[in-house]
Amino acid sequence: MQFPPPVVFLALCAWSLFETGHAARARLNPLFLGSSPSVGLSFTSVSLASADIVIGIVINIMYPKFNNVGPAAFLVGALTLTQVVTATPFSPPRQKNIGTSDDSAAASSSSSSQTASNQERRDAVKQAFQISWDGYYKYAFPHDSLRPVTNSYEDDRNGWGASAIDAFSTAIVMRNWPVINQILAYVPQIDFTRTSSEISLFETTIRYLGGLLSAYDLLTTPPLYANAKAAGPDVHLNSTSSQTATDAILAQAIRLADALSVAFDTPSGIPDNNLIFDPATGPKRTGSQTNGIATIGTLVLEWTRLSDITGNNTYAQLAQRAESFLLNPQPSAIAEPFPGLLGTNVNITSGLFVDSTGGWGGGTDSFYEYLIKMYLYDPDRFGLYRDRWILAADSSIQYVASHPTTRPDLTFLGGWKGPRGNTTLRFSSGHLDCFDGGNFILGGLTLSNKKYLDFGLELVKSCAETYSATATGIGPELFSWQDSRTPLNATNNRGPPSAEQKAFYEKNGFWITNEQYVLRPEVIESMYYAWRATKDEKYREWAWAAFKAINATTRAGSGYSSVANVNKVGGGSKTDFQESFWFAEVLKYCWLIFQDEDDPWQVKADQTNEFVYNTECHPIRLAKGHETQPSSSSSSSDWGYGSADGRKNNEQQPRGRPGVWKHGDDGSWSDRREKRFAGPRYA
Repeated sequence: MQFPPPVVFLALCAWSLFETGHAARARLNPLFLGSSPSVGLSFTSVSLASADIVIGIVINIMYPKFNNVGPAAFLVGALTLTQVVTATPFSPPRQKNIGTSDDSAAASSSSSSQTASNQERRDAVKQAFQISWDGYYKYAFPHDSLRPVTNSYEDDRNGWGASAIDAFSTAIVMRNWPVINQILAYVPQIDFTRTSSEISLFETTIRYLGGLLSAYDLLTTPPLYANAKAAGPDVHLNSTSSQTATDAILAQAIRLADALSVAFDTPSGIPDNNLIFDPATGPKRTGSQTNGIATIGTLVLEWTRLSDITGNNTYAQLAQRAESFLLNPQPSAIAEPFPGLLGTNVNITSGLFVDSTGGWGGGTDSFYEYLIKMYLYDPDRFGLYRDRWILAADSSIQYVASHPTTRPDLTFLGGWKGPRGNTTLRFSSGHLDCFDGGNFILGGLTLSNKKYLDFGLELVKSCAETYSATATGIGPELFSWQDSRTPLNATNNRGPPSAEQKAFYEKNGFWITNEQYVLRPEVIESMYYAWRATKDEKYREWAWAAFKAINATTRAGSGYSSVANVNKVGGGSKTDFQESFWFAEVLKYCWLIFQDEDDPWQVKADQTNEFVYNTECHPIRLAKGHETQPSSSSSSSDWGYGSADGRKNNEQQPRGRPGVWKHGDDGSWSDRREKRFAGPRYA
């Protein structure tokens, strides 16, 4: 080939400096792993001036066939600096050995090369975050979610900017100050009292309330505050509308909880998960008859944390009162098919369970998750939560753990149905369930119990295999298997329904029943806990393979999109939706697992934790016995739910170390509420 004359190079250099599109950034970024083979490049440069770097990259762009040749040196006229460029096309990872013992060979590199590799991997994750944020901020902000294919938006979480709040804590742990600034400026503008769509108490708590409390906790962490000060005058931690930025965040958390607190105004205190915020009448319940254990039991961390920060114990009382029906489930034969393992739905009026169907998946999952996390949050107050988690964990190991007939080396947790003494198991699971490995690992670390740690690692390995088995390297939404200990002719142990699924099952130990991937985090989440517990490099390698597969498959338009079929090369059709939890969870876990620095929000194997993650991966500071402190924040809600017990916002709130709610302790409740409550009595 011939090189263009030097004058052309100079023109190309000038042009390249003005190129700003997402496609150009993806092409020029040496760490970006794009959605097509022509995008992913890796560069090695030696002793380069900035102008020569640009020239070298321009050559690569103009002559893409250099992607398939070895290192090349270019001598260009009077430009005498040499650039060594190695360019290789990217293809989705081949994860043949993920989850198997021989995969540990991937962890044999030297510590120095690991450090360099982890820096590159963090940069790649941060680049994915920036692409996602830029697309959202340009086409969707301040709405909830980006539609990256059509460059539009959807208000799927009440139009309050769910992606911005879910991205908040991730931007903070990445120390991405420009994005932090954008969100800090937005938070005071949110009107949490108005929305045109029905509100989920559960989703609003874990995303919005959890995201705000996490940002408050992180931004008041000394190392981060020092980083902010060093980042320059553009960091808005000095004042926001006459309040400090952190006070503004906390004030919005209070306003939101005040508005949501109407959900708990039920005969039992079990909340109605579905609310309507009517501008004319204020917040009101929709009148649901039942609520599920996940949507009841995944409030207690966030609402207790808000009480501990503000000194207003009524937020904690609301959530703990509702939780009390799950800690002493009745009637026991229906509510608790196995010790510690519950049904799903509870009658809001009576507080009694109405079914015996359960599992570790959607609708039940985060109830079990929060039991051990509440004990980690404050072991002095939440010993009963620990005891209930131990019951659930032991029963899961003894009664529910299942091994596929074709791959008995794998371990999954299925589900159950039917009252005690007449309970049948269900041999199916899914991506949501795969948080279970991380939760068992956290339990093992927190309780210094190797049994739970080892079982958690088994679950992590098995869920990792659901990734390595598919055409994209990403695990499916749902899957099933035949249990090796149950008769194959049993009605609850049917085989694969088609010849194609049977062949897949013979090799992989499960067959796919829902092929979607909706940017879920749970498999990588559990890999993160496995890494933090063991420091075995293979878990980092598994997570990196997963990230590369997700990055290559879901990259679309102005961001990342869920896909229709993980077992089809390319993921099948893009469904044109970038979930807010993509920011909060997938990208944060990927960042944390490759972060070498032992930041205070990392999970600590030596039990020196300072934070615990809510189910949306927002880090919440542990109570440590000294969290109650005066706050200058106050709520300005027009509806008078300021303390969640009917007092107006300007009334004096009691301060002091809050306890755990007990029946009869909450004298601030009205007589009407007290008389209608008929729940169990215990701490």
